[in-house]
Amino acid sequence: MKEKVEAVINKIRPFLQRDGGDIELIDVVDGIVKVKLRGACGSCPMSMMTLKMGVEKQLKQEIPEVKEVVAG
Repeated sequence: MKEKVEAVINKIRPFLQRDGGDIELIDVVDGIVKVKLRGACGSCPMSMMTLKMGVEKQLKQEIPEVKEVVAG
């Protein structure tokens, strides 16, 4: 499952990089995906919205086993 999550994150990454940010996959345990937002995304006040409405939504659409995405 970690490989599937990494593949979806690689699709999302260019959008974050365009705004000066990035995302790193830390771990996947029991459907919980732990990521770290970097660069501009790490300090952006909208980062939690990006995480939930962007990253989590996309991961859940493509990988139904994903339950939640959390910052780690």
